Amino acid sequence: MGNFGESVGKKERDKKKMKKRQDKQEKMEDRKAKSTKGKTLDEMMAYLDENGNLSSKPPDLRNQKRVRAEDMQISTPKAGKIDPADLIRTGIVTFFNESKGFGFIKDTQSQESVFVHVNQLSERIAENERVTFETENGPRGLNAVKVKRAG
Repeated sequence: MGNFGESVGKKERDKKKMKKRQDKQEKMEDRKAKSTKGKTLDEMMAYLDENGNLSSKPPDLRNQKRVRAEDMQISTPKAGKIDPADLIRTGIVTFFNESKGFGFIKDTQSQESVFVHVNQLSERIAENERVTFETENGPRGLNAVKVKRAG
């Protein structure tokens, strides 16, 4: 009779386990052989060439361009001082509902319709009146503020 407690299925499982262990050991040795640990700094360095591609060779310093720090523009330039008179627009009231407290003004320059609320009025206005106003961005577009009748 055969060995006590051993069957064909158990032998197959043991063979598979041994095969997995050997494969795992080979992979580990392969990783150790290809490992970057222990390499010098020069071997690990990567450089960018003038076209933005990675290279193992350092760039040629003879072709290097000098840039002064003062010439670099890191953020958007500051806007020049804005004349408050440039912000004032003129327009005609195309619609105004006094009971609801809002209306629209048609800008004479851009021909766009601008929303106006009664809280932004310095005096009462009516439809087809010429007005002066300033604009600011609201949740649904441009809103007219500081609305006055044009003198």
